[in-house]
Amino acid sequence: MPAHKIARLGLARTFQLVRVLPSLDCVENVKAGLAFREAPLWGEIATEEAVRLLRRVGLGSRMDHPASELTYIDQKRLELARALALAPKLLLLDEWLAGLNPSELQDGIALIRSLRNEGLAIILVEHVMDAIRSLCDRCVVMSAGTVIAAGPPASVLADPEVIRAYLGDSDA
Repeated sequence: MPAHKIARLGLARTFQLVRVLPSLDCVENVKAGLAFREAPLWGEIATEEAVRLLRRVGLGSRMDHPASELTYIDQKRLELARALALAPKLLLLDEWLAGLNPSELQDGIALIRSLRNEGLAIILVEHVMDAIRSLCDRCVVMSAGTVIAAGPPASVLADPEVIRAYLGDSDA
């Protein structure tokens, strides 16, 4: 299906490599997402909702900044706000926490946790184990396209096959 039809079904995503609209400011980036939700928003209502979403992700003070001038974490926040603009039923986050420094990582985990606590369903592709442990109720680990373990994060991350696949054998 085309992306706009997927969005209108309630599915939104972020990308492993951040994709913002660099020549637009933050409000304009989020308004682009608002135009493709199931019930599109336009005009002043769209601007108000964009501002609300930017504040929600921590970009309230940078609303008029061009996306190209944002730091890496702020570009990730902007992309998340644009995904949230679709009013998704399911949010896919593709390594959203990758590349963040320790304090940004804690802020990012808190932001994702707050979205989850508000009832948003999230599927997270992530390699940051602190995030997996603190955010996930269920964890699925794959190796070479095959599921090798699934269940609660603590048991999955302690699974010998998972350890072998990602850390190697003890004699390696």
